[in-house]
Amino acid sequence: MKTTLMMTALLAGLTLSGVAGAQTADATGTETTAPADRPDRPERPDFATLDADGNGALTLEELQAQGAARFAAADTNGDGGLSAEELTAQADQRRAERTAKMIEQHDENGDGLLQAEEMGPKGDRMKKMFDRMDANDDGTVDADEFAAAGDRMGRGHGDREGHGERDGKGRKQRG
Repeated sequence: MKTTLMMTALLAGLTLSGVAGAQTADATGTETTAPADRPDRPERPDFATLDADGNGALTLEELQAQGAARFAAADTNGDGGLSAEELTAQADQRRAERTAKMIEQHDENGDGLLQAEEMGPKGDRMKKMFDRMDANDDGTVDADEFAAAGDRMGRGHGDREGHGERDGKGRKQRG
């Protein structure tokens, strides 16, 4: 039962992380893409948006202009600085846009809600994910295998109390 709960939590987190990387629009209405592995990072404008003159090449000036426009959009009071409130408002807006996009993409029955079956891995994806975590093929995932899977996905937590030292591949060090 514990293993099932841990797996469900891990898979839900993976699903949400992957969806958070979906394309959205930023405060200026610019089409952007958040890095799927770092949903906490600001979205990146797509190439066509950055290429302001449409010549198929980016200049330093085009990149600087986009950065200035994003700053100006976040600086809602126009004082030339970003307050904690302005940064929070910008982050809240991005989060709301990503959430709406996630619901739009995954709401298969059109009720405006996400049920568990709409969010989980489809088909045999859960089994494949479980099999990748079950490094010793014994049909269960122990704490070390779970930690190693997290490390492989870039979500490692380093040395944790009770889990000993780990090598670069998430395996427990002997000795």
